[in-house]
Amino acid sequence: MIARHAIGIILVMVIFRLATAQDISQIDENTPRDVQIRIARSAAPKEISDHANIYTLERKGYQLAVEGYNGFSCLIEREKPNTMEPECYDAEGSRTTLKVRLFVEQQRANHAREEETERLVKAGYKSGRFRPPSKPGIVYMLSGSNYVLNPQSGKIIHFPGHLMFYAPFATEKTIGSGAGAPYIVHPGEPDALLIVVPATAH
Repeated sequence: MIARHAIGIILVMVIFRLATAQDISQIDENTPRDVQIRIARSAAPKEISDHANIYTLERKGYQLAVEGYNGFSCLIEREKPNTMEPECYDAEGSRTTLKVRLFVEQQRANHAREEETERLVKAGYKSGRFRPPSKPGIVYMLSGSNYVLNPQSGKIIHFPGHLMFYAPFATEKTIGSGAGAPYIVHPGEPDALLIVVPATAH
């Protein structure tokens, strides 16, 4: 009877992990580490993510779960607590923008208000504590598990895999707009990015 009960528990755990890995659209510090690692790695080609630093969200913020050696860093970001954005930064982004993302989740772990965290990030860029990328580079976001905030509707939407390129302080005025123009994340800000959706990701 005990053995049968134990088997039942194991089956439930396995089913939970499989469902979580495939159907999850939101994470927090309670999301199993192996699930987070799998989803984070899905952001970039296997040749990159298999050898990258992998961060997972824990009780005190992001923690390094897997140490890599190619300069890339992969993690599941959250622009808002209810969004999910698996991303892999190259070495330049790992040196700059990633530090801001780690800080934001540390603030959330300390129960800071989102508005206060945003103020501290802006102040950090002004003081030099945080720095924008200093050269061109890429952020991979090719995962099928992208659940992002639509700034127009305010709703969370599923977004196709895409590539992002550093474009500090870019705006529609500086890069143009209209059909075919890239979408700008955080326009006018130090961590602004240009989004390009590869044809195979549509």
